[in-house]
Amino acid sequence: MSLPHVVIVGAGFGGLDAARALEGAPVRVTVVDRHNYHLFQPLLYQVATAALSPGDIASPIRWVLRKQRNAQVLLAEVRTIDPASRTVWVARGGERPADVEALSYDYLILAAGATDSYFGHDEWATRALGIKSLDQALDVRRQVLLAFEAAERAQDAAEQRRLLTFVIVGGGPTGVELAGALSEIARHSLRRDFRNARPESARIVLLEGNSELLPAFPDSLRRYARRALERLGIEVQTDSFVTDVDALGVTVRSRRQPNGAPVEKIDAQTVLWAAGVVASPLARSLGAPLDRAGRVIVEPTLAVPGQPRIFVVGDLCACSESAREPGRYLPGVAQVAKQEGRRAARNVLRALAGRDLRPLHYRDYGSLATIGRGSAVASIGGAKLTGMVAWLIWIFVHIFWLIGFRNRVAVISEWAWAYVTLQRRVRLITGEKLWPGSA
Repeated sequence: MSLPHVVIVGAGFGGLDAARALEGAPVRVTVVDRHNYHLFQPLLYQVATAALSPGDIASPIRWVLRKQRNAQVLLAEVRTIDPASRTVWVARGGERPADVEALSYDYLILAAGATDSYFGHDEWATRALGIKSLDQALDVRRQVLLAFEAAERAQDAAEQRRLLTFVIVGGGPTGVELAGALSEIARHSLRRDFRNARPESARIVLLEGNSELLPAFPDSLRRYARRALERLGIEVQTDSFVTDVDALGVTVRSRRQPNGAPVEKIDAQTVLWAAGVVASPLARSLGAPLDRAGRVIVEPTLAVPGQPRIFVVGDLCACSESAREPGRYLPGVAQVAKQEGRRAARNVLRALAGRDLRPLHYRDYGSLATIGRGSAVASIGGAKLTGMVAWLIWIFVHIFWLIGFRNRVAVISEWAWAYVTLQRRVRLITGEKLWPGSA
C-alpha cells in the first residue's frame, strides 16, 4: 500500500517549513515551485540596492531538502487546482497540452504567495517596479544605477534633477527600508564615483496613503522612523496616494485636501512600488471565500472551509488573529508563514491519524524595520527599541533565519564591509537591455 501523498505548492517560508515538519512522517511529500530556490524575501531590497548578491539570499530547494528522504522537489508551474478530483495541474515549461500533467494528492498545502497589487492599475507595473522576486530586484538595481549613469551624461539641469529623483510608493517596512538604502547609496556609496552628476543631491520621496508610516508599529516607533528618514534627507509624504504613473513620474493627491484641490506631479525617472500585494490567482480555483486581497479565508485550523484535505498558508492565507476578532487577519510576514506551515503539516498528520485538527495559536515574536546605517525600530513584546540596539537585533534576527552557513557568512561579511567602508560592492548593471525603452 502506497503512502499518503502530500503536495506542497510553493517553497517560500510557509511551504518549506511545512515540508520540513513532515520529515520522517509516513507520507510522500512533493514540493512544487516554479523556481528551484527558496528566497529570503525580507532581504530582497538589499539585492535591489546593490548591498547583496542574489545568491546570498537564495538557496536551492533540492539542497535544503537533500536529507529528507520522503520529499521530492518538482520544478513546475501550477496552472490550476481541481479539489473535486484532488488534482493539481502543473506545467513543465511548454505550451502544448502534453506539457501539462496531473499531480494527484491526498492532502494539499497551498503556499503559492502573492504578487504586487496596483489597485486596479496594472498598467503602472511597467513604470512602478515592484520587489517581490529576484528578477524584479535585479530590474530595480539596474534601473537605480542607470539613473545615476544617465544623470552623468545629462546636460540639462532639470533633466538631471528628474533622473536623480526616486519615488517609493508605500510606507510599510519594505518602503522604509528601501528609502533608507537609497539614501545611503546616493550620499555615501556613489558620492565620489561621478564627475558631472552629484549623487548626494538625489531627491528621495516616500509616499504613504495612511497618516503614519509603519502602520503595524506602535506610535512612538512610527514617529522615530519618520524623524530618522527625514534626517537622511528623505521627503516623507503621508496621507498621499498615487493617481497616475507615467513615463515622466507620478501624480499624487493628498487626502488632506478637498477633492477639487490640485494634484502634485513629481517628475522622476525611477518609481518603486511597495504599496500592497494581491494573492496568487490559484486561490480562485479552490471555490473558497476570499478577502479583498484575494486571500483564502480559512478555518482556524488553516483548512479551507468545506475542503478538509486542503490547507492554505503564507501570503495566500487569511487567518483571523482570534475567534473573537473575525475579519482581522494575521499579516503576511515570514514569522506568520512559518508558523502556519508547521501547523498545517501537523494537522495533515493528525487527520491521517484520525485525530481532531488543532487551530493555529500564533506567537508574535515582534516587528522589526531598519532605516539606515545603525538605525532601526523594533517592537518585541512590550519593549520598544530604536537606534543602534534595534539595528543590531535586526541584523541578528535576519542572519539567524537565513538558510545555510555560507549565506550567513556572506551576508554578515558584506554588511561588515559596507559598515566600515560605506561602500556597496554589488554595483553591477546587468542585462542586455541597458536603457529604458531600448531594444
